[in-house]
Amino acid sequence: MQSDSSKNTMDYYKHLSLFWTDLMHLMSSKPQALASTGPMRAFAANSKKVTTELIEINEDLMGFNQYLTEYYKQLANAWEVAQKKVNLKAPEVPQDVEQIEAFKRIWIDIFDNDFTELFDSKEFGENYGKLVSKELELTKHWNNITNVVLQSVNLPSKEEIDEVYKELHSLKKRVGKLELELKKRGRSKNA
Repeated sequence: MQSDSSKNTMDYYKHLSLFWTDLMHLMSSKPQALASTGPMRAFAANSKKVTTELIEINEDLMGFNQYLTEYYKQLANAWEVAQKKVNLKAPEVPQDVEQIEAFKRIWIDIFDNDFTELFDSKEFGENYGKLVSKELELTKHWNNITNVVLQSVNLPSKEEIDEVYKELHSLKKRVGKLELELKKRGRSKNA
């Protein structure tokens, strides 16, 4: 639901950012053009990937904020309607413990019904699904940026570390099985 002018402005800045990123990428790919060394040289070479991810993060963040706003709007509307129903059913101020308990039961029943109805609605489900989807896309972009930075400083990526953990777990299980087998053989020789 963006206006044409805001979309044009966003496209303009996206193309401008990519232009400067391309220029930096070209400069960093020439050894004599950029005097940086080590990790900064590698990071400069990968800066286009980071910039592209940041641009995509901005676009996804706008979508995320749109769905988040709709989410809270739906919750606020459900609260308002439920509170009006409670006010109609229990207009007087409770005077004793029994009236307070009755008021609490009315409040809980109405809010329970109205929010269950909201959570079961198609509109809420669609919006919430889009919200979670955008959140996952944002996480993917941050992971991509993190991997580029880690690669630039010659550190292992999360996937590589996970692979090492899996291998360690597998080796630990194999060593445990071998130890049990050695103990069994030792017992059978002693017997």
